[in-house]
Amino acid sequence: MKAHLTRRYQFSASHRLHSEHFDERQNREIYGKCNNPHGHGHNYKLEVTVSGEPNPETGMVCNLADLDSFVEREIMLNLQFSNLNEVEIFRNKVPTTENLSRELFHLLREQFRLAKVEKVRIEETMMNSFEYAGGRELGAL
Repeated sequence: MKAHLTRRYQFSASHRLHSEHFDERQNREIYGKCNNPHGHGHNYKLEVTVSGEPNPETGMVCNLADLDSFVEREIMLNLQFSNLNEVEIFRNKVPTTENLSRELFHLLREQFRLAKVEKVRIEETMMNSFEYAGGRELGAL
């Protein structure tokens, strides 16, 4: 039996959508108000879905305390109240929420070994959410 567990977290961070590949005019046209030189913030809601065979003794896919501890240590401490443009994972990437969901998925998939990470979903606003569940990356064969 395979079961899924989704845990929800919240953090606040700011970002500016701006690419070095475009000039100022192109950045304004592509990113609109999100290209504000002073940035803007969001109260992000992060959902992490893991799966696995429930442990016969505990009945759990994974211990919530283990997942919470990992997310707090590896994600929240780095992102809470941060400017995403200054976070290491965005040194060479535009900090869109699409990119954020992909980066967090890979971080979790590579380092959290107590259950299989199925997907990451991030709600940026009540109108926008982004989900990433892996897949073929650009440039992959």
